[in-house]
Amino acid sequence: MNSEHMQHIATFCGQCNCGCPELWIDQQAPEERRVVITDDFGQRIQMSLGQLSDLVDDVKAGVVDQVLAPSR
Repeated sequence: MNSEHMQHIATFCGQCNCGCPELWIDQQAPEERRVVITDDFGQRIQMSLGQLSDLVDDVKAGVVDQVLAPSR
């Protein structure tokens, strides 16, 4: 990934050297693909800032709580 035009926002986990998932903003990408989430397998997804906002709102509202309950 060319990080020259990418702004790093967050690393999820970061407690190891396994290539933890990361959140980036690609200022040069089209608006609908500006948010980039990479995983530890070298894959990535891209979405708009609006889609990221919807995702964050859903997480805050507890939409994924049932999925995560067994892992806690």
